[in-house]
Amino acid sequence: MREYLLTLCVTAAVTYLLTGPVRKFAIVAGAMPEIRARDVHREPTPRLGGIAMFGGLCAGLLVAAHLSNLGKVFELGNEPRALLSGAGLIWILGVLDDKWGVDALVKLGGQMIAAGVMVLQGLTILWIPVPGVGTVSLTSMQGTLLTVALVVITINAVNFVDGLDGLASGMVCIAAAAFFLYAYRLWFGHNVEAAAPATLFAAVLMGMCLGFLPHNMHPARIFMGDSGSMLIGLVLAAGAISITGQVDPDLLYQQVGGERNAVQTMVPVYIPLLLPLTVIAVPVADLLLAIVRRTWNGQSPFAADRGHLHHRLLELGHSHSRAVLIMYFWSALIGFGTVAYSVHSASVWILLLIVALSAVGLVLLLLPRVKPRAPRWAEAFVPPRYRRRRAVPAAATGESTAGLHGATAVSEEEAADEEPGREPVPAGLHGATAIGDRSRFSHPRKISSPR
Repeated sequence: MREYLLTLCVTAAVTYLLTGPVRKFAIVAGAMPEIRARDVHREPTPRLGGIAMFGGLCAGLLVAAHLSNLGKVFELGNEPRALLSGAGLIWILGVLDDKWGVDALVKLGGQMIAAGVMVLQGLTILWIPVPGVGTVSLTSMQGTLLTVALVVITINAVNFVDGLDGLASGMVCIAAAAFFLYAYRLWFGHNVEAAAPATLFAAVLMGMCLGFLPHNMHPARIFMGDSGSMLIGLVLAAGAISITGQVDPDLLYQQVGGERNAVQTMVPVYIPLLLPLTVIAVPVADLLLAIVRRTWNGQSPFAADRGHLHHRLLELGHSHSRAVLIMYFWSALIGFGTVAYSVHSASVWILLLIVALSAVGLVLLLLPRVKPRAPRWAEAFVPPRYRRRRAVPAAATGESTAGLHGATAVSEEEAADEEPGREPVPAGLHGATAIGDRSRFSHPRKISSPR
């Protein structure tokens, strides 16, 4: 566990430290596209955050290769090199798309090529455990098609959910944490050595997301872009392929003491296409709904719109931060709940506690009148949006304090009357940010000359 934590920390540190220079480079390179109709942010924000994430991936794999236990993963198999090859191709494709824009069909072809490169180097599905049938061996063509399909589905699922600040990186980090617990249990709990690469991939993926998340939280200073979203989607898919196509179910039957227990243990990896549905169920559901919605409306499945789940949450009246937290809790509830189903040990209470806390947090966030506010003693350590408002004394302002909460309230219509040349900016979709510089004081009113 210490080597995994070291790899995670190194990956997160490198990603975090590289994101600042990458942001400056993106601004100089002009990777700041104009705001589109479907975008939520109001100010042009640099992209190319995937450059820093790819640097963290390379640093994490480099450190792991020189550790005593994790180094065996590189000696016994070619899967880490296969991951790095496919990640390099998908990262280059994403950088080109962030800077100049790439057609959707070209990106789809690039995703298939990256998956094919990983297949050629041995990262493929060899067999699948099917309930009621047993272990089904796949031919070379079947394994290749199934691997490519899983990679493309996972990449596009993560890419589609990348619509709010910190949403994709946070959800993938939660999915990677749940996946790490499952793979680590197979590796050290049941002595299944074939689960070691998937455990390493999950640890590196968590480090990539954790290192980038501080720069990407609302209001985001940089976006990961397609170079980042497709990259983390490919790493997550590589872990799913590794643990599904390489773990021998017959060996697992012997380790857990019977086929019945092994069946329950292998629930999350019965069929490779079901693994992303259980680990990142929310992005995959968003992907399927988007395809059905666009096809029903006579549009291309790759046409962008504002009908994603996070857009619907904003339309329902949730703030930006609240919508992101709701998606976080949904991911944790489904991901950790699936992992908890396959655990039969004394440590299962930890997973059940996480699932229970996720359910409670989700219910509280969905209540219309409950807002996440920090306690008084912790207000100095949280952003201003989580602090309680304090009423301003009437003597200090010289104005009336009659309002909804005892403080001075000025409606948008009144502000528009006082400033006829400016339209009020609603503070709902992207926090309380404004377009351009705004004066702290209202414009002075005209004073009539004395008669």
